[in-house]
Amino acid sequence: MERSEKRCPCGTGDVYGECCEPLHRGEREAATAEGLMRSRFSAFAFADADYVMRTWHPRTRPDSVEFDPGERWTRLEIVDKTDGSPFHDQGTVTFRAYFRNSDGRGYLEERSSFVKEEGRWLYRDGDAEFHPQ
Repeated sequence: MERSEKRCPCGTGDVYGECCEPLHRGEREAATAEGLMRSRFSAFAFADADYVMRTWHPRTRPDSVEFDPGERWTRLEIVDKTDGSPFHDQGTVTFRAYFRNSDGRGYLEERSSFVKEEGRWLYRDGDAEFHPQ
């Protein structure tokens, strides 16, 4: 089964080819802050640095993004969100991103801030804590 036909890592239950893949390919933009958050999680799961960088606000974006080849992002849980609808220009999403690596399992909990500029949602910054399990 091809990646496009498998369930999307973002947790919506949709197949990747109809969920986050069109965003990753630049065929459409995320309609909400949560949608951007979910597509960025999928980009981390697939080590898609180009998409991660493209959706990061230029004022807070690092020079590059490195992925740990031994780390696997396994599940996303949305904990809370404020604003971030198609009718807002900013929003926050609090989430837990579960992972496995050579040290075991754990999750990252982050409250991310998003801003919409020129009709595009962008990740601005976030407060994150790692929790090994």
